[in-house]
Amino acid sequence: MKIGNIEFGSRPLFLAPMEDVTDIGFRMLCKRFGAAMVYTEFVSAEALVRSIKSTVSKLTISDEERPVGIQIYGRTVEDMVEAARIVEQARPDVIDINFGCPVKKVAGKGAGAGMLKNVPLMLDITREVVKAVKVPVTVKTRLGWDSNNLIISELAEQLQDCGIQALTIHGRTRSQMYTGEADWSLIGEVKNNPRIHIPIIGNGDIGSIAEAHEAFDRYGVDAVMIGRATFGQPWLFSEQPLTYEEKIGVLEEQLRINVERIGEYRGILHTRRHLAASPIFKGIPNFRQTRIAMLRATTVEELMGILKNLTPDPSVKDRRE
Repeated sequence: MKIGNIEFGSRPLFLAPMEDVTDIGFRMLCKRFGAAMVYTEFVSAEALVRSIKSTVSKLTISDEERPVGIQIYGRTVEDMVEAARIVEQARPDVIDINFGCPVKKVAGKGAGAGMLKNVPLMLDITREVVKAVKVPVTVKTRLGWDSNNLIISELAEQLQDCGIQALTIHGRTRSQMYTGEADWSLIGEVKNNPRIHIPIIGNGDIGSIAEAHEAFDRYGVDAVMIGRATFGQPWLFSEQPLTYEEKIGVLEEQLRINVERIGEYRGILHTRRHLAASPIFKGIPNFRQTRIAMLRATTVEELMGILKNLTPDPSVKDRRE
């Protein structure tokens, strides 16, 4: 599979762009464990054009994480084109346009998945961004606004005609948000459309490498993108199982990376949601109180102490997953 001149090989796994999740430390760990492509947190075009410091900081990428994509979202052609030009200066391997974010503060204002209600504007933005930059442009979107407007089959062809070099499809409508099950049948329909010649990347409800391989087998997609299942387990992309102790070591490393990068207080804030969500703690007796303690921790010493004192269920302690 290729996007532009980037060769990924067969069956690559991508890390989905996620707000407040895919910071550079987390991306580097996911890359180490096998993610073929990683993406930054998504970037507001309007905020980028206005040079908002917290937004500009999201453009920081490292050569060690390449290939890496920067994803932008917005609601006007002018802001999106200017933002794409600014992003191009950060030298990403791909610029991805977000037409899929369902949250109210984005979609409710007409950006993200809100564009599914204004396809002509979506296509204008896509066409103009493609023309404005030299880096490959891709798109991430959903099946449609709701179950009565499943427009992805026609939309995929229209976006392809705008010049994008890959399309990621999340198998839900905007109305579903993140509820219910992702419908991969429509993703497969797009992939098997003989008029589609760009790579199709499937996304939604993939929680393991085994599930990703099943999606490749059943729907023929070119790549699989994994999102929420990576919370607290950047090793999800690895074919090589890790022990509980090794996983704890990775989470501790993630904490150290973030503290070194953005300071103790913010580094802990950025990391503890991963710790609290990590599935490796399932089965630990009375973990609810420990989880609360994790979310309240304010120093590295306190958080490290909680991790070191955790005792896993003996029945899974030495089991490699």
